[in-house]
Amino acid sequence: MEHDGVFSGAEQAVQQGVEWLRLGVETIGALVIAAGIFAAIFQFANSLRRGHPRSFTALRLTLAHYLGVALEFQLAADILSTAVAPTWERIGKLAAIATIRTGLNYFLAKEMETEEAHLASHRDTEAQR
Repeated sequence: MEHDGVFSGAEQAVQQGVEWLRLGVETIGALVIAAGIFAAIFQFANSLRRGHPRSFTALRLTLAHYLGVALEFQLAADILSTAVAPTWERIGKLAAIATIRTGLNYFLAKEMETEEAHLASHRDTEAQR
């Protein structure tokens, strides 16, 4: 019977530790998004200051790279929240969230490939002039 108290205390400590870790990972994801926004704004301001407005495609690509990383952090946080004492409801929610975030990440990556190819062809055209 003494072991039940020890194990429940240890289980509670692990749950609290994982919750703090999840909060930290979510915070990192939010900070990555904020960094991406600031990086895109900085690039835009620099291009205006130099008198060479950068294409919006390049700015979107910068932001998209940050969003892709942030999505990975957010998915990791969702997995952490389900890792300790999972219920079927939590597992179902995780499956739905993981599917949505993975889909978003996939289409974001595809769009980035297309945009990067567009930028490369634009640079080649400019270099030939």
